[in-house]
Amino acid sequence: MTTILWLTAVVILSCVLFQRLSGKVGVPALLFFILLGMFFGTGLFRIPFEDFQFAEQICTVALIFIMFYGGFGTNVRSARPVAAQAVLLSSVGTVLTAGLVGVFCHFVLGVALWESFLIGAVISSTDAASVFSVLRSRHLNLKYHTASLLEVESGSNDPFSYMLTTIVLSVMHGGSSGGPFAAMLAAQIGYGVLFGVVLALAARWVLGRFRFSAGFDAVFAVAVALLSYVLPEMLGGNGYLSVYLTGMILGNSRIPNKSGLVHFFDAATALMQMVLFFLLGLLAFPSQLPRIAPWALLIALFLTFVARPAAVALLLTPFRAPLRQQLLVSWSGLRGAASIVFAIMATMHLAVMQNDVFHIVFFIVLFSVLLQGTCLPRVAAKLGMTDDGADVMKTFTDYVDEVPVQFIRFSLPEGHPWAGQAVRQVVLPPASILVLVLRGDRRIVPDGSVQLQAGDTLILSGTAAGAVEGVHLYEKTLDADSSWLDQPLCRIHTGDRLVILVRRGGQILIPDGDTVLRLGDRLVINDPQSKS
Repeated sequence: MTTILWLTAVVILSCVLFQRLSGKVGVPALLFFILLGMFFGTGLFRIPFEDFQFAEQICTVALIFIMFYGGFGTNVRSARPVAAQAVLLSSVGTVLTAGLVGVFCHFVLGVALWESFLIGAVISSTDAASVFSVLRSRHLNLKYHTASLLEVESGSNDPFSYMLTTIVLSVMHGGSSGGPFAAMLAAQIGYGVLFGVVLALAARWVLGRFRFSAGFDAVFAVAVALLSYVLPEMLGGNGYLSVYLTGMILGNSRIPNKSGLVHFFDAATALMQMVLFFLLGLLAFPSQLPRIAPWALLIALFLTFVARPAAVALLLTPFRAPLRQQLLVSWSGLRGAASIVFAIMATMHLAVMQNDVFHIVFFIVLFSVLLQGTCLPRVAAKLGMTDDGADVMKTFTDYVDEVPVQFIRFSLPEGHPWAGQAVRQVVLPPASILVLVLRGDRRIVPDGSVQLQAGDTLILSGTAAGAVEGVHLYEKTLDADSSWLDQPLCRIHTGDRLVILVRRGGQILIPDGDTVLRLGDRLVINDPQSKS
């Protein structure tokens, strides 16, 4: 037991170090996690591990957390302009990609028909963990709402890939008649949507209605995530679709202590990604890769440069998406954990296959993460798709840098009573302290004798309030149709709501009645009557 715990600690610490290293070398950390698993499996430690059934169970739990948090972090407001495109890519695009890869494998590589479509099905989805990792770690701000498009697509297409894999496996087992096939398809989508929506609404009501002891709201959310997978699966539904919908509805709801849930699931999901990718590396045998490398490389090249671009062009061209956006979306189709998990599932459920599907898919994932993940920032820059005026983190609802509650920064105007006074003479708000004075290029750590001057920027610190009764914050972005546009706050009827902060470009404004709202302003609003 001690040895197992020691190895576990070493693996986690190694993953944390590689996470830090990945940002410096520009290689996705997930690739390091896989290589670390291979190092422990067939490398230095030679840990024997070939239990695909156990691996499938562990990977399923990890995917539940990853997909729930992927949905939780999906910002519906940011994604609304590209929602139709994202849904088409995640559904029709997944089917098209699977079909094209299946046709290529069968007619070009000579793989058996249904085994060809099985390979296409398991690699048809883009990987949320890989895409999120690159977007967030590199703060990749993209034009035309492309970050939101990629986030929604990669977060929501795993359920469709899972459904295709299940259908192909059913056909390969002999269940190919029309009636059962249609019933299975209806159950997959119907139960997945039903349980996802119902459980999310019920959980939102509970979180808004009842007060939880510290940390127990996160425990409750874990139970909801697990239930949202288990219940539809018991009835033949799509558990992954249900999990994603549950997370998305909760993440876009006003629920108490959302920042606490974000911190918890940040850590939990990071750990699950480490476990999942390490375990996949542990399962792989590098000695098997040279044997399948020629076929796997051809499939990877076809997927990257033909199938994915063809599906993207077919679905985005009717929306008049710029060519450079289509090229970037095509390049951003990273494959990852979900594909390998579905390959494990296929290996588990089929006694005989002509090809080593697991290692073929494993090779494709390595190729995708190494080539596409590493080059994604450079490709975005080459295509002119980076946008310095955007903030990719705002496409995620789990971005919690919302209100400066611990530090307050303001400039001292001419005529202010504090101007010309020593710090010891200034009456600060209760339970606050003056932390820093910025004067031109100077940073002054103040003591009581420091004299304040007009034009100084002051940084005050106070105790973070955390969750406060009657304070329920949410964010509203002004678009061209808003009735608040170009109006001073004093003329806007907000009822019991109060605009407490305005984000305009890179500025943070504390508004008064004369503040005129502009297009694109992000308003932080307190609604004391809100329950959720």
